[in-house]
Amino acid sequence: MSDLKGKRILVVDDEEGLRLLYKEELEDDGIDVVLASSGTEAMEVLSEQSAEMDLVLLDIKMPGMDGVEVLRRVKEQWKELPVILCTAYPHYKHEFGTWASDAYVVKSSDLTELKQTIREILLG
Repeated sequence: MSDLKGKRILVVDDEEGLRLLYKEELEDDGIDVVLASSGTEAMEVLSEQSAEMDLVLLDIKMPGMDGVEVLRRVKEQWKELPVILCTAYPHYKHEFGTWASDAYVVKSSDLTELKQTIREILLG
């Protein structure tokens, strides 16, 4: 996936192990990864670096500001910034608040679907 070199993704997840796994796997594909452990931290990063981000990978179920709220705020402030919701809970896909996302991926230890979705969004 070296054609993704230079792309920058914000990974937002409250589980440190998953954040680090995504970072390692995506950086192996040449993607620059920025991490946030909460919705609040994600909004802080985006307020400073939104112009440099190509995509947001966002967990839904997080303490404090959840992913649906982050998604709403991102789409209000940065309409063109793609957001992939990545959650362990497939039922959220049918909730109205998640429909604004550009894609929805159910978490798995196999990152094939996630990487393919990122590729499709970033490269068209």
